[in-house]
Amino acid sequence: MIKLINLTKQYKSLRAVDNVNLEVGRGVIFGFLGPNGAGKTTTIKMMAGVLKPSEGRIIINGMDLAENPSEVKQCVGFIPDHPFVYEKLSGLEFLYLIAGLYHLDHSRELERRVSELLDQFELANWKEELIESYSHGMKQRLVMCGALLHRPKVLIVDEPMVGLDPKAARIVKNIFRDQARNGATVFMSTHSLEVAEEVCQEIAIIQKGRIIARGTPEALRRQAGMDGSLEQIFLKLTEGSGLAHVGPLSSH
Repeated sequence: MIKLINLTKQYKSLRAVDNVNLEVGRGVIFGFLGPNGAGKTTTIKMMAGVLKPSEGRIIINGMDLAENPSEVKQCVGFIPDHPFVYEKLSGLEFLYLIAGLYHLDHSRELERRVSELLDQFELANWKEELIESYSHGMKQRLVMCGALLHRPKVLIVDEPMVGLDPKAARIVKNIFRDQARNGATVFMSTHSLEVAEEVCQEIAIIQKGRIIARGTPEALRRQAGMDGSLEQIFLKLTEGSGLAHVGPLSSH
């Protein structure tokens, strides 16, 4: 469902992403981990079409992003680390604005979809209120509603749990699991190793722009030579400078 081929982003003397190669199958929750400044957000922004790669290719749902940008974006939902919303709109107005951007006709099916998402993210009671009155967590959940509105085949998420209280975080994790069960692929960057360990079936660790480890949590444990938590494994694998490939990702 996602294939990154020699993906590179160069900023003058800084190579933020360095020849990244990854494959992620259908119906997988994929965790993308790394220290601050490792290249996670840059990679995600290139996948979402926000940044243009210096080199390499991004294939999503069998289509090259550079050759078919509109078609790729129609099957992708993107949730950035800092959600942008129009605060003078109500939650409902914002979702219908997003629907228009995806060329979704205003129909009873769309109304049902909007209502379903607002219920899932526990925003139904606030749908007529202006977004400026929402908390940060509510704004984040509203942006997630918008990203899921068109039923994307790939959901790209940068730090989804930032600003969410424990109840909202549980709702979001359950929704990600539902998306994967229904065949969507969730590509998720997070600093929360507990969240990654709880929900991700496959993981890649990026450091200084390069993938240093990839595989299932069990494969990462074997590579690290320890049976500890994902946090302990992450710290051990990111201490060294060598690559720690743990075998190919499953294709699903």
